[in-house]
Amino acid sequence: MKSFHYFVRVVVVAVLLALPLGTARIASAQAVQSADAGGLLLSVGGTASGYYVQYGETKLLGVSAFVDADTRRHFGVEGEARWLQFHQTNDLHYATYMAGPRYYREIGRFQPYVKALAGVGEFNFPYNYATGSYLVVAPGGGLDYRINRLIRIRVADFEYQLWPQFTYGSMSSFGVSTGIRVRIF
Repeated sequence: MKSFHYFVRVVVVAVLLALPLGTARIASAQAVQSADAGGLLLSVGGTASGYYVQYGETKLLGVSAFVDADTRRHFGVEGEARWLQFHQTNDLHYATYMAGPRYYREIGRFQPYVKALAGVGEFNFPYNYATGSYLVVAPGGGLDYRINRLIRIRVADFEYQLWPQFTYGSMSSFGVSTGIRVRIF
C-alpha cells in the first residue's frame, strides 16, 4: 500500500510540474498561429517490460504504468511506476517509482522521445532476507506510433537505471518495454 501512495504522489507532482510548462508562452513580437498555441496534452499508458538486473545477473519481467503531461512545444513530464516481479529467482524482485522531464518530436506518425527520470526503487533481496529503498536515476528514450488521435503504440521504451546508493555499491539495470498509450485530453 505504501508503494501505491508514493506512486500517486509522484503522478500528482508530475502533473503539477507540467502545468506551468503547458500554459507558459514565449514573449515575441510575432503572433503565434492559433494551431500552435501552447496547451497541455495528458496521456496514460501501460507496458510490459523485460529487464537485466546487475545484482545476481538476473533477468526480470514486469509491468508498468505511466503518465505523460506534454506541451505542444515538445517538452513534457513523465511519471512512471514499474513492477518487475515475474520470472523471479529466489524471490529477488523490485519496483521503481520515478518522474522527470521528457522531450519529443513528431515525425509523421512516429514520436521519438528522450527522458531523464529520478525517483525511488524498492528492492527485495533473495530469499526475502531484506528489502531496501534506494535512489534511482534513469535516462532513457523510445518511440511511439500514432494509431489515431487518441491511441499510440509504445513500440519501444529503453531505460538504463542507475542505483548509486545501493547497499553493496552502485548497481545498474537496463531494459526495454512495449505497450499502449491513450490520450485523455
